[in-house]
Amino acid sequence: MPTLPTLDTPRLRLRPFRADDAPALVRELGDVEVARETLSVPHPYAPERAQEFLARVAERFEAGKSVVWAIVESPTPEAEPPARSDGSTAALIGAVGLEIVAAHRRAELGYWIAKSRWGQGIATEAARAVVAYGFDTLGLHRIEAHHYPENPGSGAVMRKLGMKHEGRLRAKVWRDGVPRDLELYALLASDARG
Repeated sequence: MPTLPTLDTPRLRLRPFRADDAPALVRELGDVEVARETLSVPHPYAPERAQEFLARVAERFEAGKSVVWAIVESPTPEAEPPARSDGSTAALIGAVGLEIVAAHRRAELGYWIAKSRWGQGIATEAARAVVAYGFDTLGLHRIEAHHYPENPGSGAVMRKLGMKHEGRLRAKVWRDGVPRDLELYALLASDARG
């Protein structure tokens, strides 16, 4: 069975999720401001949800339906950082991944970043590595992403990746008891290589 590779960027390490990430997931996704910018993260975010997420990430990867990485800061060249009080090593500062539709050689990019790290370019840096992986390793033809109109920062990330705005999807999702619009962006492999 294939294993999810670790991807390194200048400041970040994108690595597979581990069981010891559960406490950090609960802590970071428990922030209502982080949860409300996602399509499906509930609030409050219970420990059982973290366990379900970790199991689902592994199952979907094995089935070829998605690839999802934990985002942590790059370790020092000497060694992994020492263990934290919650038992994990490097602090989990987000997640990034692709939901794959293999029959159409496309995927949807998704990410979330811990609120304490907003505005530092982390989403852009992590997503850039994942988009390259999607085109170069997975052989995808199209990668798309969505954001709520009320979250222009996420749209800025998509534009920095070279994605093109394709329109507003009116009342596309039901979130927090109301229909919500989504802004649609996409990048083709030919755009990325051109």
